[in-house]
Amino acid sequence: MTITMYGITNCDTIKKARVWLERHDVAYRFHDYRAEGLEADRLNGWVGKVGWEVLLNKASTTFRELADNEKQSLDEKRAKALMLAKPTMIKRPVLEVGDRILVGFKADVYQAAVGRVP
Repeated sequence: MTITMYGITNCDTIKKARVWLERHDVAYRFHDYRAEGLEADRLNGWVGKVGWEVLLNKASTTFRELADNEKQSLDEKRAKALMLAKPTMIKRPVLEVGDRILVGFKADVYQAAVGRVP
């Protein structure tokens, strides 16, 4: 099973998730979308699986700094455009576990997804 974690290196939640994976001997690849970017096809796939509302982090500094008119009347098309332009608006981490997508970090959810014992 291929596991890829998407996020940004300096995020505290990313750090917690990485520590958890490493302590449980789970091999994964880390993709820093601030440095490596994010393809529209990948984002479209995530949105298709979990919805844009789950992915868009309205509590992020990047989102809060948007002009009010950019935050209003959000729909899937506008939300995806915002997330592609500024991937730091995507909730972190996004973990691809095979064909599954996990958004955010919860140890029990990770444990169930990767089949490791505590």
